[in-house]
This record gives sequence, structure tokens and C-alpha cells, in this order.
Amino acid sequence: MAAISLTKVEETAPALVSLYKSAGVSLRKHGLDGLRAAVYLVVDYSGSMKPYYKDGSVQALADRVLGLSAHLDDDGTVPVVFFSTEVDAETEIALADHQGRIERIVAGLGHMGKTSYHLAMDAVIDHYLDSGSREPALVVFQTDGGPINKLAAERYLCKAARLPLFWQFIGFGDTRSKQFDYLRKLDELSVPDKRVVDNAGFFHAGAEPRKVSDSELYDRIVGEFPKWLVAARAQGIVPPGV
Repeated sequence: MAAISLTKVEETAPALVSLYKSAGVSLRKHGLDGLRAAVYLVVDYSGSMKPYYKDGSVQALADRVLGLSAHLDDDGTVPVVFFSTEVDAETEIALADHQGRIERIVAGLGHMGKTSYHLAMDAVIDHYLDSGSREPALVVFQTDGGPINKLAAERYLCKAARLPLFWQFIGFGDTRSKQFDYLRKLDELSVPDKRVVDNAGFFHAGAEPRKVSDSELYDRIVGEFPKWLVAARAQGIVPPGV
């Protein structure tokens, strides 16, 4: 059973009903129906991301993540971290106030800087630990390029492998760009030499991410999550029965 019912979504966020339904299909397909998990969204606010804010791609991703989160978490909100050189904002999006929310947040932000993954990862880790949750968490981490500090990003990912956090990286941009070579490498870091479990996935949504169908996007977001859950439970990272 979903954490938030279809009726509740119809009442609070009618524009997200089709996304909610698509997310439910993907969750059932991957054996995740009825799972409870926190969902986070991390979005790139570097200068090269400007077109994706302008054309609504970031808002579209936020809406899709909300549609997914409604199945997994009953509070109707998703914590969001905006990052560039630093962490630009830590806020949330909600079912009841999702339309135009990204634009409203960005209107209050400053200069769009460079790309620094590890600070955003640190913000998510702190938020999760402060929440006191024992449930697993799915972190949807969007970016259009590699980080300025590759070693720090790798170190944070490996340390975070001991926490019940799974990082699903999504690339926006030219699929041929060398910018994403690092993320492919991060996705394939060795286990157990570098990290206790494989706690990350990566897929490329292309230069026009809004054209990726809802069903494909959801399948890609949750596709590696079940395998991680099995490994994390086996290692005691996710408590039994959670």
C-alpha cells in the first residue's frame, strides 16, 4: 500500500496524479510496493544548468520525484538541496505547493557557481542523521557535469556506504560529453575494497530530460534500489524488517 493514497494526491496535487500512477507501476515492477523510505532531491545550480531551469526541466524532475515520494513517505514533502560551488539552499518541495516551486526557490538564490558534489552529499547525510530515521533513503542527485573535487566526492560516497542511503545520480546534457565519465566511474567503484556495498547508480537523461517518459525515468530511478536494499540488509546497514 502506498504511503499516501491516490485520493489524497487527487485532493492535494491533482496535476501529479499521472506521475503518481506511473511511479506506482515502476515500484510494483521492481518489488518495492509497500516499501517505506525517505526520498531526497539534490539539484545542480551551477552556471551551465541555466537552460534546464529556464525550460522547466528541473521543475519537471521535482514533480516526478514528488510523485514517487508519495508512495514511499507519508509526509508529502521532499527535502531538496541546491548546490554549486557551495550549498546554495536546503529547503523542501511539497505536494500541496509544488507548481512553480523551483522557480520561486531559485528566485531567492544568488550566483550560479561551479559543481561541488561533496558539500551537497554532506548536507543530505546531516539531514538524514538529524531526522533520526531508521528507514532507508533514496537520494535522487541531478547534475550536468563532473565535480570540481573528484576525490572528495568519492570519499563521501564511500563513507556514506555505511549509512542507509542510496544515491541515484541523473545526468542532464550531451550523452557524449566527457563530463560524465567521472559519474560512470563513481557508479562502478569496487566493493568491498572501496565501499562496503554498492550504494550508487547512474543514468543519463540526455540533453532534453523532459522527453524521457515517466515510466522510463521511474524505472531508472528505482532500478538499482532493490539490489542495494538486499546488500544493505545483509550488512546490517538497513535494519531487518525495515
